[in-house]
Amino acid sequence: CEVDASGNAVGEIGAADAGQTVVLLGHIDTVYGDIPVRVERGPDGPVLFGRGSVDAKGPLATFAVAAARVGSEWAHRNDTRLVVVGAVEEEAATSKGARFIRDRFDGNQEPVPDFCVIGEPSGATRITLFYMGRLLLELQAEQPMMHSAGPNPGVATNAVDLWNMIVGYADLFNCDRSRMFDQLRPSLRELRTWTDEAMRDLVWTKIGIRLPLDFDADAFLGEIWDWARERVQENAPRPEPPFTRDTDASPQELHFGDEELRLKFCFHGYEPAWRSGRNSPLVRGFLAAIREQTSERPRFVSKSGTSDMNVVGPAWQCPIVAYGPGDSSLDHTPNEHLNLDEYWQAVLVLESALKRLG
Repeated sequence: CEVDASGNAVGEIGAADAGQTVVLLGHIDTVYGDIPVRVERGPDGPVLFGRGSVDAKGPLATFAVAAARVGSEWAHRNDTRLVVVGAVEEEAATSKGARFIRDRFDGNQEPVPDFCVIGEPSGATRITLFYMGRLLLELQAEQPMMHSAGPNPGVATNAVDLWNMIVGYADLFNCDRSRMFDQLRPSLRELRTWTDEAMRDLVWTKIGIRLPLDFDADAFLGEIWDWARERVQENAPRPEPPFTRDTDASPQELHFGDEELRLKFCFHGYEPAWRSGRNSPLVRGFLAAIREQTSERPRFVSKSGTSDMNVVGPAWQCPIVAYGPGDSSLDHTPNEHLNLDEYWQAVLVLESALKRLG
């Protein structure tokens, strides 16, 4: 086991030059919040409370224990390399750890994985195949300080009008789309105003947008560009779209205007939606393992959030699923807890699924 250059915890079994590589990509970071760690007796068995018990140290522990149970002897005998990763910064838009692993297994430094399992809670009997994409947009607008009773609109109007434009864009996009996972879903994250020492009024807002599979980020950027040009009465040509050129979540900035009105946009956290196929040895292995280890019928899950599947899926193009114990509705909540019987059930399912890849 080692800590790599990005801070990931990485453990391996099997030969480095094995015929197939399986990456179990979990994450070790959690969102903010201190939940006293304790085990309580619940109606369905012992329950572990604590920040990260569900999202996603429970799934990461499942990976580590299942890989240990599979064992080095099995890995060498079946010409398989198992790589378990506890990635950093999954809960941040940077996804630093997953990007490092993605670039490490790029087909040049090391072989592209044959299979990948993302460590996220879905329940011991469910397999996640789809995550929506994400785009974060920030606007800062500034103009000379003015009295609120004056004839010109206040600086906050720029943020409100941008939000209304994006909502209208989403409404048109979503026409005749009844499924949530097919829709463009904007959310207003933050908005604040202030006046600086140079006597300029400023507004800053942050908007998050959940993206379906067929979302065209370049076309959307063009709409933002046209809105901003009209706002400041500029005729500059559209720039080259940044999203298809760089999906590493690095910020892309656009600037408009002059002393009378300045607009600065920052686009970041862009991840395309990703859907994995159902007909792969990995999925079939999980389905058989769930039937073998539980009394429940396995189910497929789609999620409206994002995960490291969005980071590595487009690059690796290999069979990929997300799996792990826990109720994802408890993610990030003050009541986060994990049923330990379900955790152990997930360990046995994953062990069985991995052995079916041999």
